[in-house]
Amino acid sequence: MTLARVAAAARRATALPLVLAVAAIDVDDGRSVGVDDTVVLPVASASKLLLLAEVARRLESGELSAGQPVAVTAADVAHGTGLLCRLGRSGWSVADLCWLTASVSDNTATNALLRLVGLDATAALAADLGVSGLTLHDRVRDERGPGDPPVFATGTARSLAELVAHAARSTMTSPGASRRLLHWMRSNTDHGLVPALVAHDPYATCFPEPLPGGRLVANKTGTDTGVRADAGILIGERRVAYAVVARWDTALGDSTERAAVHAIRDVGRTLADYAGRAPLQEG
Repeated sequence: MTLARVAAAARRATALPLVLAVAAIDVDDGRSVGVDDTVVLPVASASKLLLLAEVARRLESGELSAGQPVAVTAADVAHGTGLLCRLGRSGWSVADLCWLTASVSDNTATNALLRLVGLDATAALAADLGVSGLTLHDRVRDERGPGDPPVFATGTARSLAELVAHAARSTMTSPGASRRLLHWMRSNTDHGLVPALVAHDPYATCFPEPLPGGRLVANKTGTDTGVRADAGILIGERRVAYAVVARWDTALGDSTERAAVHAIRDVGRTLADYAGRAPLQEG
């Protein structure tokens, strides 16, 4: 099986009233495919990978320490996904905030980390890694006014997949920073998009090493009005970094959202088939 099958799965959505952007990169041999993978789209919380990558870089360089306390301010509080806005204490460590951002996409933890490192630093890292198509525009807000950026973040499927591929190859600023990002991604609790129809072990301790006879997933998802996104890595006989972003007009109703989720899951099944085949079985 080749990556061309992944592209074919993505193109099955072309008759739907939505944009489905897909990028897939074989981490080890470098081959890749894409469908609308350079189209800039809102990517919601999948973009938090870039923030986490910058924090990982600073932890490895010594600019930050994992146990460093971070006070969560009233301005950081954002509802939606997460736990911090529902918990009683206000003092957390840098590591705590990273785990919360990665595992439950905690918006308050995200804002505290963004305040700590700054938007400019995430843009500089994106440029250094060659993923400048991925941009954090603002903090997470419960409501956006006329003077605010219209969305939290934009990006391309290609830039998201390349960021994950950097981490998998240990080329995301340093091997240590790469490992940190992968392990944070591994804690993500939302497997409802790309991995939803994929048999995988979410608890195997061998990660990021392969699970004999099985598949492993580490990812980060994003959800916003008219947007679903998933970026991550599938590990089987092969390692494939991926990103899938769906965008549609919500005026078309709930059926379009259901179609978008179905299309993402269909791509996920094909990605898993690719990851599960040893290279010599290709054909």
